[in-house]
Amino acid sequence: MRYRLRRGKLWLPFLVKPARRTALVLVLLLIVEYLVVPELVGASKNLYLLGRVNAGWLVAGLILEGVSLFCYAVLTKVLLPPGRKPSLSRLFRIDLSAAAVAHVIPAGTLGTAALGFRLFTNEGISANDAGVMMAAKGLGSTVVLNVLLWLSLVISIFLAGFKPIYGTVAIIGTIVLLGVAALVIGITRGAGLASRVLRAAGNKIPGLSGETVEHAILEASRTFSMMARDKRVLTLSLLWASLNWLLDAASLWCFVAAFGHTVNPVELFAAYGIANVAGALPVTPGGLGVVDSIAPLLLVGFGVTRSVATLGVIGWRLVNFWLPIPIGAAAYVSLRVRPAAGRPTQPDQPDQPGQPDQPDQPDQEPQADDGSQADDGSQADDGSQGDEPDPRIMPNAPLGRQE
Repeated sequence: MRYRLRRGKLWLPFLVKPARRTALVLVLLLIVEYLVVPELVGASKNLYLLGRVNAGWLVAGLILEGVSLFCYAVLTKVLLPPGRKPSLSRLFRIDLSAAAVAHVIPAGTLGTAALGFRLFTNEGISANDAGVMMAAKGLGSTVVLNVLLWLSLVISIFLAGFKPIYGTVAIIGTIVLLGVAALVIGITRGAGLASRVLRAAGNKIPGLSGETVEHAILEASRTFSMMARDKRVLTLSLLWASLNWLLDAASLWCFVAAFGHTVNPVELFAAYGIANVAGALPVTPGGLGVVDSIAPLLLVGFGVTRSVATLGVIGWRLVNFWLPIPIGAAAYVSLRVRPAAGRPTQPDQPDQPGQPDQPDQPDQEPQADDGSQADDGSQADDGSQGDEPDPRIMPNAPLGRQE
């Protein structure tokens, strides 16, 4: 009996991973079957609207989506500590690369964090600064979305009345905000206790030093506390995080307007926020199928026709979800094919006119000329005096590459 139990424990780790993958695939298929396919079928019956689409609003939506992603890169730069920082262009490409990963794999937050952390540290950012920046960016962005969502819900209640889904969203938002608050308090005020607990746990993990874990937690706590006390960083972070969400929602508004319907911006943000909160659940990559089905349903509840809501959301998701995947892949390649960081290349100096190319010679110790005195006082073999110039050296002959 014990032998069978022992064999079962040995096989259990090999069964958990396939079972988890199977469950995710089944959930994804259910979402596609009951949420995505009906929306696509409904949209196919209204393709005649494509002939009436306003191209100007489509271009505006595309531009707003790009600016929204750029604001997220500016948020990254704001949260980095003072000192030498990568250029905004490189930070933008790192965020695009991470977004591409998040849109490809389920529960892409872990893959995004791993890739982003590696790319940030490759740019010369310390592991502590990169980890604190990524945590602050993720938590702060989540808090800003929930606060903006709450404001839009309160205003939309006066405009369109109370809807049952508002209560669910309010409960989820409260739980998220309380969790973030508890995490921040634990990091800033309970770092000592947390570091001791994690040090004891780290000592029991092979290949991991408890002292290293404790030092990392304390260092991250100090950095996070300094960041929280900096009013300028807090103000700029709230500004750029808000612009990131608001411009993304504005892009959705433009795509809906392109099909002939202008929805109230507050009501649209309520639908946008609820769909994004639901899409943040680690079920499908980037909320695929969840955002695409919830957003049209909520827009219909705010008076948008079903055909316009469906086509508008599909167009918006093309630039919000699908377009960043190839762009992020290209951004990752551009980050990899470059000279190593910290080794700026310098152009070769031009050769002097009329001088042939000469290979670089290694540095050598200076040697005595043929006419110099030997160490024992004897003269050189050619019999020339030490103070007489060597006739083999021409006065105007070039010696090596001229500077």
